[in-house]
Amino acid sequence: MEEKTGRTDVQDFSEISWLNYGRIFMKTEMEKCLAGEWYDCHNQVFLDLKTRTHKLLMKYNSLPYEDKEEKHSLLKKMLGSIGMKVSVASPFICDYGCNIHIGDNVTVNTGCTFVDCNKITIGSNVLIAPNVQLYTATHPIDLDERLAPVETEDGIKRVRRTYALPITIEDGCWIGGGVIILPGITIGYGSVIGAGSVVTKDIPDDSIAVGNPAKVIKNLN
Repeated sequence: MEEKTGRTDVQDFSEISWLNYGRIFMKTEMEKCLAGEWYDCHNQVFLDLKTRTHKLLMKYNSLPYEDKEEKHSLLKKMLGSIGMKVSVASPFICDYGCNIHIGDNVTVNTGCTFVDCNKITIGSNVLIAPNVQLYTATHPIDLDERLAPVETEDGIKRVRRTYALPITIEDGCWIGGGVIILPGITIGYGSVIGAGSVVTKDIPDDSIAVGNPAKVIKNLN
């Protein structure tokens, strides 16, 4: 019988360990996305989520206003979490749904778009006026970063790079009509964002901010 040497055993164990290490620490595309890293937005997991969510949205947006129980039931299926006394008016648009978390006593008015590639967290007692747009997805400014050149058999092709950053709207906020909130922004407790504003930086608690880009014009405390 051939005797195994200790060296061979150690080498085999090392190879197995590195394989397991790779499996444990290799991030999924969703994990990359939620971590704010480059991710493949055409990965099958995202395509499946979009397909599922868009089917639910079609049903949700076709329901009459008074069918509140069925609408709430669809929101519970579609969103990551939802509190009590939440009203989301139709039409409503989102990407995945599962990354949206809404607290209690929240009104989202008609025509809102939530691009929830990363988490969108909306606290309790929040008012969101019509046509508000929340964008978590973004791309690099530099062309060669945004559309990275890659050599292929057919020559140089450009691959789109996408990443996403979370948006948080804390308790008691009022977001005016047509406001756009960009990736990575937090709107502090009790703050008000004036209609038509574009929010490019965090807004502190108890503030009124207006304009493009939105600037704090008044402290409420």
